[in-house]
Amino acid sequence: MRLQLGSSGDSNEIREFSEWILRIGDGKEGEPNDGETTIEIPDDVLIKDVVTNPIAVIVDSIYPSVLENLDDPKFFQDRAILAPTNECVEEVNEQLLSMISGEEKIYLSSDSICKADIQGNQELYTPDFLNSIKCSGLPNHTLKLKVGVPVMLLRNIDQPSGLCNGTRLVVTQLGNHIIEAKILSGSNVGHKVFIPRLLLTPSDTKLPVSAHAISIGCLLCYDYKQKSRPISFSCRSISS
Repeated sequence: MRLQLGSSGDSNEIREFSEWILRIGDGKEGEPNDGETTIEIPDDVLIKDVVTNPIAVIVDSIYPSVLENLDDPKFFQDRAILAPTNECVEEVNEQLLSMISGEEKIYLSSDSICKADIQGNQELYTPDFLNSIKCSGLPNHTLKLKVGVPVMLLRNIDQPSGLCNGTRLVVTQLGNHIIEAKILSGSNVGHKVFIPRLLLTPSDTKLPVSAHAISIGCLLCYDYKQKSRPISFSCRSISS
């Protein structure tokens, strides 16, 4: 489903949409229920021309002419695709990445566990198991990038230079163990920097062991935004 606004002046429509989303999130939309209910989506925000790839239809609707606008931060700032799970986010990112021309480079993380946590059970934590862990603060084991894609830093690298957790950048070169990128947010917009492979530790304390990953410390990030001020989107989509 989608919501497209012609201008930022449609405040009533923005407010109604926001309130509707909040009601869904709070479980107040639909009839009284025990956790499951059917929600009617208004016709004016439905994408009805879905055939075999609904993600492609949503992406084409929200990010039209994406190739012509890769260098325009405002193009991504004014658009968002809301997704209920990280798996949906990955599907959207894969679709957008496939639309961008150029050679794709794959970076694999080197995953391990803290030696203090092994205690004779090292065989339980195989490389395949560690590679499959997906949690907050870590990129996936397989990171796919192309020149021109926007990314977000996951760690503070050099704060005076603007390389902080959450900084948005656009990739300009891809090396074997390092990438070059141009900063898109903060006070150092336009500066080119290098992002190396880093030792990363997940922030998820629910993991049974302390895991580490040596990886390029960034994620694909098409929802460009700055947290220091409120944002009004001119185009939204909800992936279900």
